[in-house]
Amino acid sequence: MKKIIKATAAMAAAGLSLGLIAGCGSGDSNADKGHVYFLSMKAEQADQFRELADNFTAETGIEVDVATASSGTYEQTLKSELAKSGAPTVFDVDNNDFLNWTDYYADMSDTNMYKDLTKQDYAMKNGDEIGAVPYVMERYGIIYNKALLQKYFDANWSSVKDVETINNFDTLRTVADEIQAHKDDLGIKGAFTSAGFDTSSINRFGDQLAHVPVYYEYRDQGVTQLPATISDTYIPNFKKIFDLYITDSTTPASQLSSATMDDANSEFALGEAVFLQNGTWGYSQIKDQNVPDEDMGVLPIYIGTEGEEKAGLTVSFLYFAMNKNASEKDQQATRQFLDYILQNDDARKLVTDEMGFETPFKSYAENGYKTTNPIHRANDAYAVKGNYDIVIYPLPSAQWAMSLGNAMLEYAQGTGDWDTVASAFVDGWASEYKTTH
Repeated sequence: MKKIIKATAAMAAAGLSLGLIAGCGSGDSNADKGHVYFLSMKAEQADQFRELADNFTAETGIEVDVATASSGTYEQTLKSELAKSGAPTVFDVDNNDFLNWTDYYADMSDTNMYKDLTKQDYAMKNGDEIGAVPYVMERYGIIYNKALLQKYFDANWSSVKDVETINNFDTLRTVADEIQAHKDDLGIKGAFTSAGFDTSSINRFGDQLAHVPVYYEYRDQGVTQLPATISDTYIPNFKKIFDLYITDSTTPASQLSSATMDDANSEFALGEAVFLQNGTWGYSQIKDQNVPDEDMGVLPIYIGTEGEEKAGLTVSFLYFAMNKNASEKDQQATRQFLDYILQNDDARKLVTDEMGFETPFKSYAENGYKTTNPIHRANDAYAVKGNYDIVIYPLPSAQWAMSLGNAMLEYAQGTGDWDTVASAFVDGWASEYKTTH
C-alpha cells in the first residue's frame, strides 16, 4: 500500500504553522531521564496540554515539548516532523490517517493505557501489534441553545413546540426556516452560525459533515474498512443539510470563504444563533460565556435518511501513537508521560474538567472522572433510548476532504454547481483510493 500525503493549495496558502511550546525552562528537567515530544492535532486544548506537560516535568524532571499543527495542516506537519532527527515521540492519529504512519508505530500492547481500556477493541491494530490507543471519545452533532429554542417553541407563529419532535430532517428544516424568518423577533442573527470555509472551519464540512452520508454508505455496503468506491445514493441528502446551513445562517454565502471557526463559536456563545455544528472538542471555546452549560443541547445531524428518528450523535476516537524510532530512553519517558495522564489525579481532573474529554479508560470511570461536558452528556439520552451511533468510518484521504470542502465553498458562493460537489464526493473517492492504495 502506498502511503502518500499531499499538501493542498489551501495548506500552502495557510503555511505549515507549527505551534511549538517548549518544555519547562525552569531547570526542573533532567536530560538523563529522556525527553518527550508530543505533536497534537487538538489545537483547542493546547493550553491544557501545556499545563499537563509542565506539571509532569515538575513532578518527574522529564522535559516535555508540546506542539500543535495549525488547522488543516496536521498530516503534512506530522509527515515533516517525523522525518526530522528530533521527531515526535508520541503523536495524535485518527482513523482517517492511521494507515499513513504504519512505519512509525511502536507496539503499545504492553502500555498501561492499552490495558486500561474499557474495550480493547477500541485500539487500532498495525498488523498483529497495537499501533494506537484511544484517549478521547468524541461526539458531534448540531449543538443548540435550549433557551433560544424554547423562545421559538413559545412563539405563536412556530409550527413545532417540542424538541423531542425534532428527530428528522424535515422537522429540523421547518424549525430552522421559521427561526430564520423571525430572527428579529428572537433577537438573533440567524438560525445557524456561519458555515465558514477558512482553514480553521472548512474541516467541519468536507470532513465532519461528509462523514454522515459516508456512515450510511458503509452501512449499506456492510463494510467497516475503506471501500474502493461509494455510490451517489446519499448525495441529495448531503445537499439538503448543507443548503440548510448556508441558507438559514448568520452570514451571507458571499462571505463564507473568510468566515472562521472563531466566528461560529462566538455567534453561538453570544446567543446570536440557535444552532452550531460542532463537537465535544469545541466545548472549551463556548463555555463560560452567555450560554450556560444547562442551556446546551445537541441534535444528531439529520439528513433525511429512512429511520433517522433513531439516530444518535456522531462518534469517533482520537488516538495516541508512539514513535518506534525514538530512543529507548525517550520511549520510556513517553510511557511515563502517558501513565501520568492515565493515573495522576490532577491530570485526570484537568483532562476531564478543563479539556472536557470523555476517556475510554476503566480507571477514570472507577474513580469518578466523568466529564460534565454537555455535548457528551447530551448523548446519554440517545443511548438510553437505544439510538444508533453515527460512526466515523475512514475517508480516502485528507486531500479528498479538502477537495470536497473547496467544491462546497464554490457551490455556496455561486461560482460552482452541485454536480461538481457530487463529483468530488464520488469520483474523487475512487481517484484518491487508487492514489493511496
